[in-house]
Amino acid sequence: MYDVITVGSSTVDVFAKTKFSELIKIMSNNTKKDFLAYPTGSKILIEELNFTTGGGATNTAVCLARLGQKVSCISKTGSGSNASKIINHLKRENIDSNLIVCSKNSRTGYSIILDSLKHDRSILAFKGSNNNLKFSEINRKKLNTKWFYFSTMLGESFKTLEKLAKFAEKNKIKIAFNASEYLVKKGSRFLKNILEKTDIFVLNKDEAKLLVKKEKIDNILKAIHKLGPRTVIITDGKNEFFVFDGEFIYSARPTKTKIIETTGAGDAFAASFLSGMIKKNNIEFAMRLASANSESVIQHHGAKNKLLNYKEALKIIKKEDLNIKKRKIR
Repeated sequence: MYDVITVGSSTVDVFAKTKFSELIKIMSNNTKKDFLAYPTGSKILIEELNFTTGGGATNTAVCLARLGQKVSCISKTGSGSNASKIINHLKRENIDSNLIVCSKNSRTGYSIILDSLKHDRSILAFKGSNNNLKFSEINRKKLNTKWFYFSTMLGESFKTLEKLAKFAEKNKIKIAFNASEYLVKKGSRFLKNILEKTDIFVLNKDEAKLLVKKEKIDNILKAIHKLGPRTVIITDGKNEFFVFDGEFIYSARPTKTKIIETTGAGDAFAASFLSGMIKKNNIEFAMRLASANSESVIQHHGAKNKLLNYKEALKIIKKEDLNIKKRKIR
């Protein structure tokens, strides 16, 4: 039996670093946005080019495997060399790849990650086969697991998530769900079939506000909890993050860390929190594990390069002064 089967996208990621970008700030409707700009009509030299694998399913699978969980991964790829890169990487991380769907009629997902002057990133994403995973393509006889971890999927693949959620309910499999803005902006009714079966739900503060149309954090947490998730987690980058279990609100502010690049930090946080709950069923320990691993990721390039193993994470937890506050909901 697996501890976790992750479900989501898989991609080949290319990180391109160049000196020739500029940051432009634009104000519209009282909202300020940063844009990464490149000169037109010129050839831009790339200083550094790094190839790796990414996507919600593989990032979280690697994170969980390094922390000691027995993991498999459900995703859909093409059948060429890029698909082989993804599968070989999973095997090197001791992740079972027998649930990966390889299709001759599809293309593997591909992302180009552009460097940024403020340590965030702009991503050019080609979804490929990631949106076309059918439930009928999954070998249900191999879905022997304690947990599913769902990352964002769109199109036909979202319908597959809904069917997997129903399968999980019938087979007493728990669900962790990390939704992105793509899904959240469709509203709570659209997500209902998954949220009402979810044990751990993770999203960032902007997504949370968008989902329930509220501003105060207590009201946001209560409103999301009413949608079905047993535990709600709201992150906010370098700002305070929150966990609500229906009775208590836990909060902490990430330690000050030098940020190099943020790709994969959210995946690391959510998957590490799940790992902490599997290991000790203790929210405060899970928060510390999630914080330690996500902060390791943002200090380096790439979503997987500096994911911690369990011993490394425990060392950081002992050193890290994560001040967790706990209060009863009003």
